[in-house]
Amino acid sequence: MNRKLIRPNFSEIKERMGHGPRPGGGTEVITPTPSPVTAGGAPNPVTDLSAATAPQGLGSPRRKIAPPEQTNAESFYYLKQMQTKTPMVIVLHNDEKLRGVIEWYDKHCLKINRIKEPNLLVPKHNIKYIYKQDEEPRIRRGRPTKKDEPSVPDLDLQPFE
Repeated sequence: MNRKLIRPNFSEIKERMGHGPRPGGGTEVITPTPSPVTAGGAPNPVTDLSAATAPQGLGSPRRKIAPPEQTNAESFYYLKQMQTKTPMVIVLHNDEKLRGVIEWYDKHCLKINRIKEPNLLVPKHNIKYIYKQDEEPRIRRGRPTKKDEPSVPDLDLQPFE
């Protein structure tokens, strides 16, 4: 006996549901809804958003995707300064300034090479901030703009090291 499988035409179903062809020529895509129960009989985590194994990002208001633990921005900055051998100024919490080039770093400390001074291993928890020596604020020695201001004699300032 020869049996023929009868399948409905999808265009007929779309017309019945009111999702027929649009005036612009495009059609709407119908996606099937997943079964609420898996083949093994367990609740499907895709449909049960409160399940502990529910994937993140499916609209669950309680679970958000956590930001990454590390952005690697610190590593990128240190590597760039090490490769270009940029002179840096490291300001410690006691406002002491260390000048030198970063030779290497790890999770907890920086090794600073200094000219005519011993190299230092600086723990990161002692560092207040770091900046490039080229970006150090300069002391301007200019003439006053107004004539009525008294002129201040130029001072010879020695750089602090």
